[in-house]
Amino acid sequence: MEKGATIGNTTINKIYKILSKETKNYNVPVVDLINVQTKDPFKVLVTTILSARTKDETTAKAARRLFKKVKTLSDLDKLSKKEIEKTIYPVGFYKSKAGYLKGLPEAIKARFNNKIPGRIDDLVKLPGVGRKTANLVVALAFKKPAICVDVHVHRIMNRIGYVKTKTPFETETELRKRLPKKYWRTINSILVAFGQNICRPTSPFCSKCPIKDYCMKKGVENSR
Repeated sequence: MEKGATIGNTTINKIYKILSKETKNYNVPVVDLINVQTKDPFKVLVTTILSARTKDETTAKAARRLFKKVKTLSDLDKLSKKEIEKTIYPVGFYKSKAGYLKGLPEAIKARFNNKIPGRIDDLVKLPGVGRKTANLVVALAFKKPAICVDVHVHRIMNRIGYVKTKTPFETETELRKRLPKKYWRTINSILVAFGQNICRPTSPFCSKCPIKDYCMKKGVENSR
């Protein structure tokens, strides 16, 4: 492949097919996390808030502890911020996240009549919810087309040469234009697993990468 070329959807179809099969064999916490998340919109929302800047394994354990005490928004409202902090520790920024969770019931009651909204533009109005969280909730809980772009998706899509962007938001915008909708809901979980195991931020395992023949290796300086 020539340098400067950009891969198209014929190649991305091949890449998706290979990685969707490949990542099924990976023993990664994200699989366990997805199982926790997909119970209902409330649990998806809470778990995704917990997951920000936190390892999946830690998030999954914290979510299980919390959901033993909390089944609904009203249950969450009954816990004090300190109780939530103690339950979700040691997720990253647990004190801030406890504040977000404590404020969820009132915010959802006031804005959305006690129902978890199913639109990205509505979800981002809730405490602790950014576009990444909103997209994941829409995709997992409401089964609607949405692209959750985290650092893995942003890095890998640029590295393989499918997009040329500087921020996750720019990547999301480009993927909405180019990526076939049939891949939107699942691309995040596949690329997160791939990014944690093979296509790592530094020293990626290019020698054993299943898509090395299709990847443009943009920005890769040291690989294994």
